[in-house]
Amino acid sequence: MWKCRCDCGNITIVATNTLKSGHTTSCGCLRTEKRPEFHKVHGMTKTRLYKIWVNMKQRCYIEENEQYPNYGGRGIEVCEEWRNDFQSFYNWAIANGYQDDLSIDRKNPDGHYEPSNCRWATMKEQQNNRRNNHLITYNGETHTMMEWSEITGTNYKTIANRLYKGKSVEQALFGK
Repeated sequence: MWKCRCDCGNITIVATNTLKSGHTTSCGCLRTEKRPEFHKVHGMTKTRLYKIWVNMKQRCYIEENEQYPNYGGRGIEVCEEWRNDFQSFYNWAIANGYQDDLSIDRKNPDGHYEPSNCRWATMKEQQNNRRNNHLITYNGETHTMMEWSEITGTNYKTIANRLYKGKSVEQALFGK
């Protein structure tokens, strides 16, 4: 064992083998000084976008996550490009309209999280893109029941009740 004075002025006891091998180069002050540099990857771990990325992966890969059955349990995955590279996800998000009032949405609810299948959407857009939505086609146009309600001005519940009673789509939408 050797009693050494560090460049910073601290005195420390160092084993011969770590001193000879060059493993010990300071009293520990160098490690403390360099720590932020070693651990800083992107500096965004507390941002909303980072949390979206983490939650997306948890839904797909962590069986204990309460949302797993609707995502990973159905085979939904995160593309390789994003799975282990937050910076890649971040770059895509910024280039594709990320805003704090939007959330990530898969265009095809049965598809994976990948650039070609994702977008930033409002809550309303998200709700109209759910796999359990009732889709109605009329005159070659397909919309959710809620969208048809907005298009026709007919109350959503009125459309639902008319369909439940066996009315035609035209009768359900327009009361004819």
